[in-house]
Amino acid sequence: MTARPAPDVGDRAPGFRLRRTFEEDVDLDRVLERGPVVLAFYVFDFGGY
Repeated sequence: MTARPAPDVGDRAPGFRLRRTFEEDVDLDRVLERGPVVLAFYVFDFGGY
């Protein structure tokens, strides 16, 4: 398996679906229908580090 190159700022993310606890899954394509999306990852958030 080869790694994909890192995306550039402004590149469109590939489609994906995130599972939510006790709620409907979040599908990127459906959310994008409402407008731009900011995707942020918080490393160690809520982990007590």
